[in-house]
Amino acid sequence: MSTPSDPNPPEPGSGEPNPYGQSPGGSAPYGQGSGDANPYGQGAGDPNPYQGNPYPQNAYPGNPYGGPAVPQPHPQGTTVLVLGIVGLVVCFIAGIVGLVIGNKALKEIDANPAAYNNRQSVVIGRILAIIGIALQVIGIVAYVIIVAVAVNNGVR
Repeated sequence: MSTPSDPNPPEPGSGEPNPYGQSPGGSAPYGQGSGDANPYGQGAGDPNPYQGNPYPQNAYPGNPYGGPAVPQPHPQGTTVLVLGIVGLVVCFIAGIVGLVIGNKALKEIDANPAAYNNRQSVVIGRILAIIGIALQVIGIVAYVIIVAVAVNNGVR
């Protein structure tokens, strides 16, 4: 009888039991059929179950994890908000620029509402820009009226 450390294991079918658990003659244990069968229960012609993608194609190419694409903030959202604040506090020219950029950004957000999530900040920036422009216009009109009254009264 040979031992597992024997460099010359017995030939299959020699009558001597195989130390590795297979019965003599090359037949597989546990009724798996002939020795050429896959020990995991699949025949030689069966396809590999691990080959290919078991999951369906991603219906949402913008999101690698599947599901709808995650809305992102519009790139000009913060710019419109800052220009609206600056237009309200400092100068109405920044308010005019903020209003123009805000109108463009709002059109883009309304065209694709699922793509952007900061519509509210764009609207707030536009409102601040409009208020800043209105206050500057009221200030300019008031200045013109004060100057006109002063000139008519003869104030020098």
